[in-house]
Amino acid sequence: MAIHRIPATPDTVRWGAVGADIPPVLTVASGDTVVLECVSGGPDVMPPPGSGMQVPPALAAIQAAVPRGPGHIVTGPVAVAGAAPGDMLEVRVDKIEFGADWGYCGFRPLAGTLPEDFPERFLSHIPIDRERRTCRLPYGVELPLAPFFGVMGVAPPPAYGTISTVEPREHGGNIDCKELVAGSTLYLPVNVDGALLYLGDGHAAQGDGESCGTAIECGMTTEAVVSIAGGRPIGSVHAETPAGRITFGFSADLNEAMGDALDAMVTWLTVLCGASPAEALALASTCVDLRVTQVANVTWGVHALLPAGVLSGMS
Repeated sequence: MAIHRIPATPDTVRWGAVGADIPPVLTVASGDTVVLECVSGGPDVMPPPGSGMQVPPALAAIQAAVPRGPGHIVTGPVAVAGAAPGDMLEVRVDKIEFGADWGYCGFRPLAGTLPEDFPERFLSHIPIDRERRTCRLPYGVELPLAPFFGVMGVAPPPAYGTISTVEPREHGGNIDCKELVAGSTLYLPVNVDGALLYLGDGHAAQGDGESCGTAIECGMTTEAVVSIAGGRPIGSVHAETPAGRITFGFSADLNEAMGDALDAMVTWLTVLCGASPAEALALASTCVDLRVTQVANVTWGVHALLPAGVLSGMS
């Protein structure tokens, strides 16, 4: 299969908004590999002069030329020939590499999970050791890094028009799930011909919840195989990751998000184990973890995780 590389340029990215009517920057065949370069951040979060941290030329060019929308810089969309509404798009993430030797983390007033307690603006620039895959925070703590993309989605339903990249929805988008590292496969329901895949919002490290509103935000490049998937057990966003199988729920109501994630996992367990729905729910109670994915994006996320290796003999 072919390998395609898409650099981040003013012609290959969108800033803050996606939609079903946006033309693809490239069309590939099912099973092809795409190498997507993604950048992150507006001028207001760039490191100060003299810090030794270099702004990638691609990011500077995008900041100068691309109109800024309400959300993230995303690369794409990429169309997959033959993908049609009702299909599932399979995105197998083979590699993720850092695109810069620094990242940033911070929050603005009235944002994050504790806005009343932290009404000020805060911004920290963090050096990244790409070889060791670690970073050292300004107060001396060293963190291991596990890079992933916060935004992985296809075009939303056409009826939505052009929408912000901030809120995750049934088409994926700003999922912010830290388990979607290299070695993961994400499945997304197709809403338009070609699927129109886009990626962005690289995260070097994040805890479940993304509590202050950002992770360690960093430009990244990924190598992924994109395919039309058949025979999937559920039709909503789900994933197979090194940590285990994952289903998702997205809602402004945390209870609804939890219910959607759990309901999808119960359905998946009926297929995996040949169990009845009641048996699958009881099984989930013994081994499935319900985790708050993020509380930063208006529409909250919950993911249900069936840990790898918990059930033997699963297909």
